[in-house]
Parts: sequence; structure tokens; C-alpha cells
Amino acid sequence: MNVKSLIAIRSLEVLTVATLISGCTVPFFGGYGSGSQSREEFERHVEEIFRLQNQMTSETMMLLDNNEAKNPDALMQAEQHMQQVCADLNEYASRDIDGLSIGFFLSRRVEKSAIDCEQAALAIKPLLNP
Repeated sequence: MNVKSLIAIRSLEVLTVATLISGCTVPFFGGYGSGSQSREEFERHVEEIFRLQNQMTSETMMLLDNNEAKNPDALMQAEQHMQQVCADLNEYASRDIDGLSIGFFLSRRVEKSAIDCEQAALAIKPLLNP
């Protein structure tokens, strides 16, 4: 290897480390979630979203099982969409309940998808009126 190749590789390594470090510091300086909340506030909000999502799933299942939904296809489609959008949050909660490691990347995905999950859960509410 020549000197130019070594310098290029070393520069790439430094850039990679700098990127990783800056990515790891974002939550500490900017806060968590879209509202730049403290960690405790964000965790509380995520827990509320998880409960809302579970409530919407339970109510959807009851209506569909009892054939009481006005528009069962729309309700089922909205619930499936919510499950997709909330997949990271559900994985996070499942790992937390089981006492498993959560990891940085899963935490970041939950942080980025929490608001979308909440909106998907709230979109089900109007469809629940029998």
C-alpha cells in the first residue's frame, strides 16, 4: 500500500468515528423525540402511545369479533397500518418486558416512529363508533 492509500483509509476511519460519535450525542444535546423532551418525558410519552395502541387493537378486535363495526374493511386496514407503523415500539416493549437488551438503533427507531405510531392509533378512533 502506498502512503496516499493509507492517508485515505485513515481519513475515512476518522470520518466514520466522528459520524458515529455525533450520532450518539444527538439525544443528549437536542433532547428526545420531535419535541426535544427530556428522557423521562419521552419515555412517559412512548408508554402512553404504547397503551393507546394496545387499546385501539383491543377495541378493534372486539368490534370485529362481534360484527359491530360500521366499516370492518376500513377498520381492519387502519389497524394493520397501525401495527406496521408501531412495529418498532412493540419490539421495544417486548424486549423490555422480557428483560432483553434494547440497543441504540432500536431506541432511535422508536424515537423516530413514536409520533407516527400515535397518529396511526388516533386514526382508528373515529372508525370504532358502532
